[in-house]
Amino acid sequence: MVIRKHREGELVIEQTRDLALVRALLERAAMLTDGIDAPSSCCLLAYFGHEPVGMVGVEPRLDAALIRSLYVVDTMRSRGIGAALVAAARKAAHTRGAQHLYLFSTDAGDFFRRLGFEQISVDRVLSALKGAPHVEHYRAHPDQLAKEIAYHLDISRDGVIER
Repeated sequence: MVIRKHREGELVIEQTRDLALVRALLERAAMLTDGIDAPSSCCLLAYFGHEPVGMVGVEPRLDAALIRSLYVVDTMRSRGIGAALVAAARKAAHTRGAQHLYLFSTDAGDFFRRLGFEQISVDRVLSALKGAPHVEHYRAHPDQLAKEIAYHLDISRDGVIER
């Protein structure tokens, strides 16, 4: 389901429930698809024109949220699409009540640090996001979890107008 009209040469990011498309993008990237259909999960798709070029998932839990499965099609990288997806995920998390944003990564630490994230212990994410589908997947697969590095961003001041 397309929410906005897409124009050639324009980047649009929108929430989707087209889980078949999300699943196809994640499988193309050899990323986990478990939990994308959880009722509380939010999937955001990036389109360049009419073509889907990236996605990110958000799994909110009370005052925290997990960014999961950030992916940008190889041919569209280094164009700011990943940063735009993270910004959209940050807004989606904040509007769902999150004050803290977490994620796991194995190889994109420099990218996330440039966006303000700080490296933290994996246990902190497991504690803050108990019940989130992606977190529970890793709890069930400690061999995979052992390869992950955790990151955090305080978003509690997002939307606050300073005077």
